[in-house]
Amino acid sequence: MSLLPWLQNNDPFPPSDTALQEPNGLLAAGADLSTERLLSAYRAGIFPWSSKDEPILWWSPNPRCVVFPEKVHISKSLKKHIRKHAVTLSFDREFSEVIHHCSRDESEDGWITDEMKSAYSELHALGYAHSVEVWQDGALIGGLYGVALGHSFFGESMFSLAPNASKIAFSALCKQLQRWNFPLIDCQIENPHLLSLGAEAIPRDQFLETLDSASQEPDHSHWMFDEDICDAIAR
Repeated sequence: MSLLPWLQNNDPFPPSDTALQEPNGLLAAGADLSTERLLSAYRAGIFPWSSKDEPILWWSPNPRCVVFPEKVHISKSLKKHIRKHAVTLSFDREFSEVIHHCSRDESEDGWITDEMKSAYSELHALGYAHSVEVWQDGALIGGLYGVALGHSFFGESMFSLAPNASKIAFSALCKQLQRWNFPLIDCQIENPHLLSLGAEAIPRDQFLETLDSASQEPDHSHWMFDEDICDAIAR
């Protein structure tokens, strides 16, 4: 049995194909959540995920859960809900509130710690981390956040304070990223909720190949929803 690599702050990540099969994708532990470390991780298809009292753990699972934006599943009931309830959407209007609500949705030992909030808030300030907000009657009712590099988007977490709010956020993100020619959204590890929205598992090699190509594209600089996005996902 191989020992899990323990990273110092300046150590590079080991190759993704050295990640453990059980637990699936566990690659390394240690180091920090500096901006440089996080950007290096995402560019290599690696992400941090650990519970409150654990060291920082780094993952690169095989297969990888992704959504191809053009394949997102928008149910008839969700379309009906959008037509019936007047909602509006925004990018990056309340990043701190979104990540706060995402952390509240977790158990006491959840992974969105104060250290994680601080690290991703710094990424947001630098233009790498983005939030999606769903509004109704002026109140924030749902959203999600993630990281963008080139034409790659790495989803991190989502929340709902009203029925279907996170589904609306995710569906709108997919529709907008499709228009911006983002080839996929990284969902990291599959779960029933993501699969119901159209997520699928692809081989890690395929994911890394797509990521390498998409991350070479220029960073998208105008994070604003098209005015017709709600209508587009409700059709």
